[in-house]
Amino acid sequence: MIPATEPPRHAIRGRLFLRWTRTFLFIAGAFAVCYVALTLLQARLYQRAASDALNKEMREQEQRPASLPKAAANEGDVLGRIEIPRLGMMVAILEGTKPRTLRLGVGHIGGTALPGEPGNIGIAGHRDTFFRDLKDIRASDEIQIQTATGLSRYEVDWVRIVAPRDIRVLAPSAGSAITLVTCYPFHYIGAAPERFVVHARSADRR
Repeated sequence: MIPATEPPRHAIRGRLFLRWTRTFLFIAGAFAVCYVALTLLQARLYQRAASDALNKEMREQEQRPASLPKAAANEGDVLGRIEIPRLGMMVAILEGTKPRTLRLGVGHIGGTALPGEPGNIGIAGHRDTFFRDLKDIRASDEIQIQTATGLSRYEVDWVRIVAPRDIRVLAPSAGSAITLVTCYPFHYIGAAPERFVVHARSADRR
């Protein structure tokens, strides 16, 4: 009879290490999935609330004297709604581009024209959430901006890939225009090295 021998200690430690590593990775993965799911749920619920708030403001605007000055917008305030019918995309436009703001909607870029006003309106959004469908946008696609004061229509005239520091695309314009900005490439893992820019001119005045 051959006597049983115990496995070497380093083999036992190796198996324990692998077991704990698998457990840790499973727990970390579960937390990551839950975090993403909660973030998406929060954004979806906020979008509904933002839509209701915009509709309420539109009704109030109809009864408000035109002479009253418009209050300054604060970070996270709902400014309107952007829709690209061909892509089936519709999302609330919020003031500012802080991380929390861009988790809940797309953000108006400070220093550019406000939605519903003349000039070049700059709007930023994440490539993996609200602006994900921009990868399929084409020239001549219609972009609609709904604010409390009315609906504005734009037509895409160009799409470009630029460096992150190239802010010339946000320069003021004499006519009404809109510039959408998101990170690029769309499927890049980590901090994307470039920016995907969509420019559209007003389709209401031709």
